[in-house]
Amino acid sequence: MGISAGKPRAPAAAARPFRLATVLVLASLAVLAFAGNSLIARYALAGGGITPIAFSVVRLATGAIVLAPLLLGRGGTWNYGGGLSLFAYVVMFSWAYVELPAATGALILFAVVQATILLAGMARGERVGWLGWTGLVLSLSGLAVLLVPQVQGGRLLPSAFMAVAGIAWGAYTMIGRASAGAGRYTARSFAIGAMLALPLLAFDITMPETPGLLLAMLSGAVTSGLGYVIWNRVSPSLGLATLATVQLATPLVAALGGIALLDELVTSELIVAGVLIVTGIGLTLRR
Repeated sequence: MGISAGKPRAPAAAARPFRLATVLVLASLAVLAFAGNSLIARYALAGGGITPIAFSVVRLATGAIVLAPLLLGRGGTWNYGGGLSLFAYVVMFSWAYVELPAATGALILFAVVQATILLAGMARGERVGWLGWTGLVLSLSGLAVLLVPQVQGGRLLPSAFMAVAGIAWGAYTMIGRASAGAGRYTARSFAIGAMLALPLLAFDITMPETPGLLLAMLSGAVTSGLGYVIWNRVSPSLGLATLATVQLATPLVAALGGIALLDELVTSELIVAGVLIVTGIGLTLRR
């Protein structure tokens, strides 16, 4: 077995259990949203039509505006840890995609997410079996294979930014699992994240071009705002190992999208790293 616990804890956010078909549909929509974010960010930022700061601010602000009606609901508290984690994720994610290809960035992101979630489970007292440890080692080995060409190509800093984004996203996901109300948690996180991001505009005097601005708004409203509501709603229905594994479909979708839409190349390092990471995370699945 991969990762297990002596006595499962029921997350506070689990209002009612989903049927398996519903879980699969919602998880698939969330993965499409995650991959969409990678493709949109890479396309917008690589072309130089918008800066990482402007992209981050617009993405968070648009998400906050779209989700504003959900702030009217009563119950729960404002979880500033969730808002801070979302802010850190979005900013580091944007800086990383100035240079990283969509698939490479997604692989780095979710390999680190897997490690973060598994370590968080261990900190909560959950046991990791030998399959879980083997999976973690394989995934980190794949990450190392992926990072070698990035270091050689002078892209160590953006890779580090994406690794930090992975830690922040793992924290945001774990906090959301224990929060009451997926919609309110997501809306409040975006509101906090937008307020933290706005002061960054003082360091950015470049006016974004219209295509970059529209792409940032699309990311904030649809693939982030609405996509994260879906993710925060379905994630409490998944075990921790499954939670990490489901997200590993994102780099595969991002890679296909990068090839079809952004003319990105498939390298041997990407294939080897992808196989190692996907195999490793597959080993963490609970029966």
